Amino acid sequence: MKLAVDAMGGDYAPEKVVQGVELARDEFADTKFLLFGKEDQIKKYLKNGERITIMHTDSEIEMGDEPVRAVRQKKASSLVLAAQAVKDGKADALFSAGNTGALLAASLFIIGRIKGIDRPGMTTTLPSLEGPQDSFTMLDVGANAESKVKNLQQFAVLGNFYSANVMGVTSPRIALLNNGAEEDKGDTLHKETYQVLSDDPNLNFVGNIESRELLNGTADVVVTDGFTGNAVLKNTEGTALSLLKLIKHSILDSGVQGKLGGLMLKPVFKVVQDKMDYSKHGGAVLLGVKAPVVKAHGSSNETQVYHALSQLRQMVDTNLTTNLADYFATRSEQNKEI
Repeated sequence: MKLAVDAMGGDYAPEKVVQGVELARDEFADTKFLLFGKEDQIKKYLKNGERITIMHTDSEIEMGDEPVRAVRQKKASSLVLAAQAVKDGKADALFSAGNTGALLAASLFIIGRIKGIDRPGMTTTLPSLEGPQDSFTMLDVGANAESKVKNLQQFAVLGNFYSANVMGVTSPRIALLNNGAEEDKGDTLHKETYQVLSDDPNLNFVGNIESRELLNGTADVVVTDGFTGNAVLKNTEGTALSLLKLIKHSILDSGVQGKLGGLMLKPVFKVVQDKMDYSKHGGAVLLGVKAPVVKAHGSSNETQVYHALSQLRQMVDTNLTTNLADYFATRSEQNKEI
């Protein structure tokens, strides 16, 4: 198995990317890594080159670059050449912590979409604090700022497949993110999507879900448009971090007794922090393209890169994209017969 890595993508690239790759390399003896980026910079942080091949590139796509233009103009960039390696069969999957829009564009223009899927959805895993599962899947979280009813329906199908085949959930409960739980809530898009999902016999649709209920284990798959999903994702992350900081500062400012109490509760706070750390589940998966693609947070450290690469490896190992393509083809045939 070979994974193509955009070594120059991310706020702390290539250092943290290289370190994360080495963690994954040490863990998985059957996996090789192709690191695309500036060779001299990568070598500065590479301790052991075993099963790691550096593919030198002269440029990279910056976070502030306009995505489509960058992919078309920077054909010798680390991201574009990594995507091309997947397209040419020289690598099995693609990883990047860089420009999200550029990764989406490279995946669509170079690797290509699975037949029958209009818009791939960026999919992430978040913690469930209650219920039968310890996590849930949400999409789209950034690939499509605007969506139509058909797109949201396909996100539900993609999420259903991912939850069942990757997360191991039997008959995943699918919910539509909305501004109220009632059937008639939301704008025309959400009302029409509600009806379409309700009428799909192959989906276990449980209705609308409000953002305040996301972490309560109410659903296994939450469907939304990319703009809303990205905002909710960042808000959830920011709120969790802010609360942990607030608790820490409150303890430090509460005198000797407060500090002693905080010391005794330190293991509990560690459990809470670990529970809320969604990055341990990996990065965001771009579901709907012809090869596995995972996007890590731009500020990812080596541990988060490792988790994302582990997730990517699992997707390759389980033939996720091939099975997803077959799944969509079967659904298309069933819809024709109806």
